[in-house]
Amino acid sequence: MSIKTKSLIILIILGIIDVVIPIPILGVILIYVVLQRPPWFTNVVQEIYNTE
Repeated sequence: MSIKTKSLIILIILGIIDVVIPIPILGVILIYVVLQRPPWFTNVVQEIYNTE
């Protein structure tokens, strides 16, 4: 399974959880990524946009 497919599945699952539970999980993750800039996020973005 490619990284694009895995990322899409995870985002769909998080979106469903976000609708069911009234805590904005996606918003919290977004704030964490914007403020902390974790290396795993940059690696995922690089793998998604890799044109090889």
